[in-house]
Amino acid sequence: MNTGTRLGLYGGGLAVLFAAAFGTAAAVVPDDAADDWNEQAGHDGGHGETEDEGHGGHGGAQPVRGLAIEQDGYILGEIAAPAATGTPGELAFQISDPAGAPLTEYTESHEKDLHLIVVRTDGTHFRHVHPELAADGTWSLPWTWDAAGTYRVYADFVPGAAADLDVTLTRTIEVAGDFGPEIPVEPRLTTEVDGYTVTLNGDITAGASAEVTAEVTRDGEPVTAIEPYLGAFGHLVALREGDLAYLHVHPEGEEPQAGDLSGPTVAFATEVPTAGRYYLYFDFQVEGRVHSAAFVVDTAGETPDAVPTEPAEDDAAPTEPESTHEDDGHGH
Repeated sequence: MNTGTRLGLYGGGLAVLFAAAFGTAAAVVPDDAADDWNEQAGHDGGHGETEDEGHGGHGGAQPVRGLAIEQDGYILGEIAAPAATGTPGELAFQISDPAGAPLTEYTESHEKDLHLIVVRTDGTHFRHVHPELAADGTWSLPWTWDAAGTYRVYADFVPGAAADLDVTLTRTIEVAGDFGPEIPVEPRLTTEVDGYTVTLNGDITAGASAEVTAEVTRDGEPVTAIEPYLGAFGHLVALREGDLAYLHVHPEGEEPQAGDLSGPTVAFATEVPTAGRYYLYFDFQVEGRVHSAAFVVDTAGETPDAVPTEPAEDDAAPTEPESTHEDDGHGH
């Protein structure tokens, strides 16, 4: 992949969400800033909508999502979690509906009612997990922090009462402990994870859709047994350095069926909103185990309709995401 880039959106619009990654614990982007950015980008967004509803990669600026704890009347409540590293506990939260009651009805999206993304604001310690929903509307899962720092938590879901509405809410959590920023690295397009070698190929340039492929090998041999995971052969998350603007895309092609296999490449149609550095995380499943490969990509090209961006806390590059089980708060 050239470092001239453009991370784009898949087809007729899969999950496209942008979120700011600054502030203190439980802080949100100021309302006036969020309003300004949403005016520039439009107000439509969501999983699986049509391109003229603002979800495709070809119809102008994409809607900005995940800027605050509130969207369309839905509010992400305070997040309970261990206060320091190395302390086993539980991460839990509720989402309230526009009437102020706990939201208990959701529409399944990509085989889950809610997707939770947790990442430190330097782009490291990325997790994509799926908590359990209790009858009272509380989402929870076992949780342990492995590193101190400031984290952004994104809740991505479709309300049961508004199946055409994709909602992304976000809060910030501070985790106590000895903190040391990760060592900055140059752009990284090949990475090793759990014995697999994964390479990104393709040209990405801000402002236009382009194809990027992830190629998976093991011991120099192509891996052709990539299994469906959450309704696709792979998932790609891109976080923009600085504000952690969030873009989630899925592979091109038909949705795989149980028993289908793919590989060694998985292709994505992608588009990033601005030039700059992005942290990418590719999730794929082989023999029932999910693996996460982390990359660093520098984009090029003009920045159309640029939105305000907070300075990065540091220039660290992402570490390999934890590859453990979901029930202990570290896996998929």
